[in-house]
Amino acid sequence: MRLVIARCSVDYAGRLTAHLPSAPRLILVKADGSVSIHADDRAYKPLNWMSPPCTLKEGVDGEQDVWTVVNKAGEKLIITMEEVLHDSSYELGVDPGLIKDGVEAHLQELLADRIEILGDGHTLIRREYPTAIGPVDILCRDADGQTVAVELKRRGDIDGVEQLTRYLELLNRDPHLAPVRGVFAAQEIKPQARVLATDRGIGCVVLDYDAMRGIEDDKLRLF
Repeated sequence: MRLVIARCSVDYAGRLTAHLPSAPRLILVKADGSVSIHADDRAYKPLNWMSPPCTLKEGVDGEQDVWTVVNKAGEKLIITMEEVLHDSSYELGVDPGLIKDGVEAHLQELLADRIEILGDGHTLIRREYPTAIGPVDILCRDADGQTVAVELKRRGDIDGVEQLTRYLELLNRDPHLAPVRGVFAAQEIKPQARVLATDRGIGCVVLDYDAMRGIEDDKLRLF
């Protein structure tokens, strides 16, 4: 990961245009190729960003360094550096990923065991399907044979939809899996997350944990 603190201005050109005037900011360049620009006043959410796959080119315009980030759709993030205050790189290695709490892990186990909850004819490929950016909770196929990637949460918010979107971008590059559609499954899905998921063609499923546990209990009964 590369961390750059610089006084800079930022221009985005794509489906819309946006401009960040000159100010000190933190720029993160991650190993997956993503670039994000952060301020010091809004927790984790970046001011602007470019998701992978994208390319970063560093050039010079007059006396100023200019970074141009271009994604596969041709959208551009142009960062004009006025003064670089810090520039360092660190090798973080492979992250072990988030350790799910008991309920979320159990939801995954239950859904994998009863994959037909997602629809008749669904078959499990595997749980924790590995990718370069982390494991997909569940990978399965629907009745038509299409690959389905499932992201599971206790409470589904926008971050979960963004996470599933990144997985889908990666999985759809694999000709053995593509086309891959997404399903966002949670005990509760926030309205904003549902709207974003629908806009991106991702299905939403609300899971009843107690009912799923009851299904599991029924399997263990002889009478």
